[in-house]
Amino acid sequence: MWQNLKVVELASVLAGPLVGSFFSELGAQVLKIENKKTGGDVTRTWKLKGEDQSKAISAYYASANFNKKSIFLDLEDSTEYQEALKYILDADIVIMNFKSEFAKKLKLDAKSLLQLKKELIIGNISGFGKESSRLAFDVVLQAETGYLSMNGSDENNLAKMPVALIDVIAAHHLKEAILIALIEKQWTGKGKEVNVSLFDAALASLANQASNYLMEGQIAKAMGTKHPNIAPYGDKFICSDGKAIILAVGSDKQFLELCSVLELEKDKIDQFKSNSLRLQKREELLKILQEKIAFKTARECLLLFEEKKIPAASIKNLAEVFNEKEAQNLVQNFILEGYKALRIKTLLQ
Repeated sequence: MWQNLKVVELASVLAGPLVGSFFSELGAQVLKIENKKTGGDVTRTWKLKGEDQSKAISAYYASANFNKKSIFLDLEDSTEYQEALKYILDADIVIMNFKSEFAKKLKLDAKSLLQLKKELIIGNISGFGKESSRLAFDVVLQAETGYLSMNGSDENNLAKMPVALIDVIAAHHLKEAILIALIEKQWTGKGKEVNVSLFDAALASLANQASNYLMEGQIAKAMGTKHPNIAPYGDKFICSDGKAIILAVGSDKQFLELCSVLELEKDKIDQFKSNSLRLQKREELLKILQEKIAFKTARECLLLFEEKKIPAASIKNLAEVFNEKEAQNLVQNFILEGYKALRIKTLLQ
């Protein structure tokens, strides 16, 4: 079924290309049209210090461009524009991240394209809405939508999420919108335009932090790995071998199991018996737990915690992560423009 689906991607950087890669993973035919005048998708040049500068691709580019056919066209050249239009009108889905003004100038806006092919599904991704001309890179969105203010150890030591997560979130939202449009098309026979902005996607993903503010007026602050509603959740402890573990105790039952495993005295347990008490006396609780955990290795702790169903984890770097079989199962090996490429697949089923 999916192999008969044709997708044209007129998008660059991360969010739009991730959507194109999703359809490639499904088995669809995805054609990526890149801007000839600028040398193509800018992420081709976003290379690490040690990467081969002579390569036509980067690791970053490979992460979002799985199994696509790429062609380079100048859409402002009349001949090459007609070639691009031929591909677009032969497609089922078009993915774009053009500014609205530019799309209208080229007659690649939804109104123009749907007049030519009413069955076409057009997925637009923008930064601050398709009518905004504002440039929107991920860190800008992290700053504008509250994420930056919540990350880091405190307000003087803020941290950016090390993945362009707003782009990734927006890509998931656009996938959903396009899939819904495909379902609707089965009923109506008509395509449509769907729009997702990075700004809206970021706000829609604030989840409990948004409701904490909207309902209780609490403005989330940077607090490292800690959780504002639960303790000990996201709290880090150092074991006897110097390795760090993190706890994610989400219920009173789990906390009592933790106390049992660590052999805490009853008087100490009683003063932390509810989550509200643990939040109020968080620093005191963490000190008591650290004193007990310091006598065990990370492996000893994690084995005991797993046995008693206490959520906990070691803090791993990416080398440690990808040594795990479960992680290797998600790695895709493929050839991209003659180069060996690796990425993590996003189609999970």
